[in-house]
Amino acid sequence: MLHLDHITIIAPTLEEGAEHVRNCLDIEVPFGTRHLYMGTHNHRLQLGDRIYLEIVALDPKGTAPGRARWFGLDDQRSVRKDWESGRRLRGWVANISSFRNLPPAHRSIFGEETALPVDTPGFSFSIPQDGSLPLDGAAPSLIDHWGNPTAMADIPDLGARLRAFSLEHPEPEAIGSLYRDLQIGRQPSIAKGAQVRYEAKIDTPAGVRTLT
Repeated sequence: MLHLDHITIIAPTLEEGAEHVRNCLDIEVPFGTRHLYMGTHNHRLQLGDRIYLEIVALDPKGTAPGRARWFGLDDQRSVRKDWESGRRLRGWVANISSFRNLPPAHRSIFGEETALPVDTPGFSFSIPQDGSLPLDGAAPSLIDHWGNPTAMADIPDLGARLRAFSLEHPEPEAIGSLYRDLQIGRQPSIAKGAQVRYEAKIDTPAGVRTLT
């Protein structure tokens, strides 16, 4: 069984991502880390129930990893286009106990299991060969923590809690069937829409806010 691990704001720059979340939630999300093995960096915020929010972007001071980056971040033109169209909460990551547990019929959706960091691996992440989001982001990226889950104490807890997570998609029945096959816990609710578009309702110290 898979379970929601974190939701992702995929931003053209980290500064724009942090500003968007600040405008939506009235929360200043602290800097997280630089992914030296992927040439990206992030901000992170706890959302309760071992779930967190990640704001991720290409690191302008980072080094190209010699392979496709995660979250489609090599395609900066598409990242910017999605950003300008309001598709900013662009994807999510599901925790899987082992990639061997993936149903064979669906393995091609997620790309290859990649052990990271390359030199001293501590977890595995699914990355398609071209780095794109699985099913344009309608399917989650997958992470196997190798029995060592994210240390939530390392992620700031500023009182935000995920209340609801939803997805619009042109073919909601097909995506719902995929989620059932994958046995995903805490999956987004699905409704029909013109394109992949996420929304999260989040309880904050200032009240219920909407993140898009």
